[in-house]
Amino acid sequence: MWGTQDIAAFLAAGILLNLTPGQDTLYILGRSMAQGKRAGVFSVLGISSGILFHTVAAATGLSALLAASSMAYTWIRWAGAAYLAFLGARMILGRRTLGQDLSGLQGPLEAGRIYRQGVMTNVLNPKVALFFLAFLPQFVDPNCAYPIVPFLLLGGLFMATGTAWCLCLVLLSSRLTATLRRGRIAILAQRACGILFIGLGLKLALEQGR
Repeated sequence: MWGTQDIAAFLAAGILLNLTPGQDTLYILGRSMAQGKRAGVFSVLGISSGILFHTVAAATGLSALLAASSMAYTWIRWAGAAYLAFLGARMILGRRTLGQDLSGLQGPLEAGRIYRQGVMTNVLNPKVALFFLAFLPQFVDPNCAYPIVPFLLLGGLFMATGTAWCLCLVLLSSRLTATLRRGRIAILAQRACGILFIGLGLKLALEQGR
């Protein structure tokens, strides 16, 4: 249908992959535990937008160019690692408590910043780009006249299942850690989240495999 094949197998594989903890999952959990539900939700939306970017990149051949260039892959990997480390350092050194309510006057600005950061952390992970390049074509009919259509459909399904799962994680983790975002404990939670982000950045920087 619509140029896809083995759609049931794709959904099963996609759900299992979404359930497997990875960098995006840890990022979202860190945001939710340190900053609360709304921050977690906007992080999920940012990550999902990044997935859409990688889907389009795989469909149009941009990911193939990345796979063919070792230098480009390395530069993007280092940029992603540096960005995560920057976010982590900012959370550790920041004076204000990030657990504040985002519904106030600065709410839209704060939410937009968290959303953009989620987008960037996903877009600057070259392993995600290569994953989509390798995974999606297996479920695209080779005889399809317009392959970009099934790419977008499959990417949309993967994004939908992943978003649903991550929103469940946000609701659960933010509720269980509500007490961590009060008083002085909130500052410790903020710094712990910063350490987590720096760790994710180091992990990405030190990964050599493609």
